[in-house]
Amino acid sequence: MSAQVSSIDELKTTPWAGGKSPFNVEYGKMMMWFFLLSDAFTFSSLLIAYGALRFSAHTWPMADLIFQSVPGMIDHGAPLVFVGIMTFILILSSVTMVLAVEAGHRMAKKEVVGWMIATVIGGFMFLGCQALEWSHLHHEGFWWGSIPHELGEYFKAKKDISAVSTQQFANLFFTITGFHGFHVFSGVIINIIITINVLAGTYEKRGSYLMIEKVGLYWHFVDLVWVFVFTFFYLV
Repeated sequence: MSAQVSSIDELKTTPWAGGKSPFNVEYGKMMMWFFLLSDAFTFSSLLIAYGALRFSAHTWPMADLIFQSVPGMIDHGAPLVFVGIMTFILILSSVTMVLAVEAGHRMAKKEVVGWMIATVIGGFMFLGCQALEWSHLHHEGFWWGSIPHELGEYFKAKKDISAVSTQQFANLFFTITGFHGFHVFSGVIINIIITINVLAGTYEKRGSYLMIEKVGLYWHFVDLVWVFVFTFFYLV
């Protein structure tokens, strides 16, 4: 009987025993997933509203007609170049966050600090690029409830794009990208706080860098949302 019990215990510890329960998740990490799920609903509703307006309109402005500049360098003729740079920066910051989480699993404090600082720099660079884009568009007259004079003349001449549709596009563009930018800014501030805690040895004393993984989930979510925003406004 004892031999049978021993064999059962050994079976439970084998690699084929099924591992840990899928619901055995740390409380804070599960709450982060709940928050991200609710935030995903918010972004989804905004993008669905954009899609509903676009496909209900007879005409809609082409993205390459609006986003064809590199602020401070090229005024026209470079569609998607600047936003491509922005996207590359944000994706690269997601890579540095992955490396920070991996270093945290190894309890490598210096590496965690280095990759977290790189992530913060990437976040600030993205926000700086977005500020440049907004400033340039505002200077050109493309803003909430208004469109550039040049585009207005284009509509009158071509009569193939509604000025109302363009104003709707502008309103949704600045609302959704602004909401996303707020999330990026919040993530940067959170990452700075976490980096300070890492430097202070807070997580080293706890014996776990799980907090890095939690903020990493948020940062990856922000990057994923940008992929959809980029697709809806700049590509489709």
